[in-house]
Amino acid sequence: MREKTQSTVVVTGGSRGIGRAICLAFATDRPRLFFNYRSDETAAAETLAACRAAGADASAKAVDVADGAAVAAFFKEILEATGRIDVLVCNAGITRDGLVMRMLPADWEAVIGTDLTGAFHCVRAAARPMARQRSGRIILVTSVVGAAGNAGQANYAAAKAGLIGLTKSLARELAPRNVTVNAVAPGLVDTDMAAALAPEARGALTASIPLGRIGTPEDVAAAVRFLVSDAAGYITGQVLHVNGGMYM
Repeated sequence: MREKTQSTVVVTGGSRGIGRAICLAFATDRPRLFFNYRSDETAAAETLAACRAAGADASAKAVDVADGAAVAAFFKEILEATGRIDVLVCNAGITRDGLVMRMLPADWEAVIGTDLTGAFHCVRAAARPMARQRSGRIILVTSVVGAAGNAGQANYAAAKAGLIGLTKSLARELAPRNVTVNAVAPGLVDTDMAAALAPEARGALTASIPLGRIGTPEDVAAAVRFLVSDAAGYITGQVLHVNGGMYM
C-alpha cells in the first residue's frame, strides 16, 4: 500500500488561545506543522513543545502578518521545506477598542492591517501552491462581531466582516481547483481577550448566551478540524458560527 503523504499545516497566530488549541488539534495527526507568532516567545515555545509532544513535526517563527514581505518569506521557507501546503488557518488578530469618534487612525489601521490585510497576505501566498496541487483547505477565523457588529469595536468588526467577504470570494475562485475556503466565527471565548473583561461585563455577556457558558478555544478548534476533514469536502464559502447561540 502506498504511504500517505505527510500533510503540511500552517496556522497564523498559533502561540496562545484559539491558535494554540488549533495547533494542538492538528498535532495528533503528525503533520508538518508551522505556526507564526508576533512577539510572545515564551508562549510560542510552550505551544511548540506541546505540539511536538503530541507527535507533530512542528516549527514556529516570529512573523508579523501585516508585513507582506515577511509573510512571503515565511511561506517560501515552508514550500522549500515541504513542497506543498494542505491546510491554512488564518487566526492572527489584534484589537484596539474604542468608540469611532475617539478612535485614532493608527488604531484603525493596525487592526485592519493585522486582522484583514494579514489574512490577505497569507491566502495569497497559499492559493497558488494549493491550486497547483489541486487540493487544499483554507479556514479564516472571523468573529461574531463581524456578523452582528459591536459598539466600541468598529475596526475589529470591520476587519472580521471583511474576512467573511474574503472567504466567499476566495471560495469561488478556488473551487475549480478543489480547494475549499470557509470561515469560523467564534463568539465569547475564554482567552486573554475575555479575561480582560470586567467581571460585570463578563457576567452580562455570559447571561446573553443561550447555552449559558463562555466558549473554550477547543470548541473553536473542533469546528476548524471538522471543516478541513474529508467529511466537509462538499462545504465551501460558509461561515460556521461557534457561539453557544449568542448570535443566530
